[in-house]
Amino acid sequence: MPTTKTLRVGSAQKRAAILAAARDMFLADGFDRSSVDAVAARAKVSKRTVYDYFGDKRTLLKAVVDDIGQSLVTTVRRTLDDTLTDRTQAADLEDALVTFSMRIATDMLGSAEYATLQRLVRTESGHLPRRGYSSMANTPDEKLAERLAAFAEAGLLDVPDPRLAADQFIALTFGVALDRFGSANAAEDTRVQPLVVEGVRTFLRAYRTT
Repeated sequence: MPTTKTLRVGSAQKRAAILAAARDMFLADGFDRSSVDAVAARAKVSKRTVYDYFGDKRTLLKAVVDDIGQSLVTTVRRTLDDTLTDRTQAADLEDALVTFSMRIATDMLGSAEYATLQRLVRTESGHLPRRGYSSMANTPDEKLAERLAAFAEAGLLDVPDPRLAADQFIALTFGVALDRFGSANAAEDTRVQPLVVEGVRTFLRAYRTT
């Protein structure tokens, strides 16, 4: 079981070094074959420091997954701010939503961080709090729902249930590409963009105000 001891906050630099070392070790050797001693040596800290910051190896793995997940959430939030802020014309929505989707497909779903997260969650699920655990949870979906709700308040969309609309948007765009191709990396697969564009158009046919 993960430790319940009070963990040391410590310095951000040391914490980042331990997380980076553990991430590299878990990817290269797997959780079971990665020792706290090896992580400490790679991070250039003492074994005691690793335990003080993270408590035990399972908690360290969870922290690695959480750290990657939060980085990806930051990418989603930044992309939302860059592409779906201050839209006041219904005619602009299709281009804005396509741009958002393509940025997410390339910058997030096509990133090495996303691939690392998927690999760790898949291969080390037995050591995480639950199968399929990810610190991203519902955060990206909820942030998109908030933006769709803002469009509804501005009279650009008719969205009775913003979270449902966000789920449907994701299913129609990234979800279709993932189901069909096993990847939504638009930078590497030219088949992704036409699916995304048609998904956005289908979404707007359902939710655009009349």
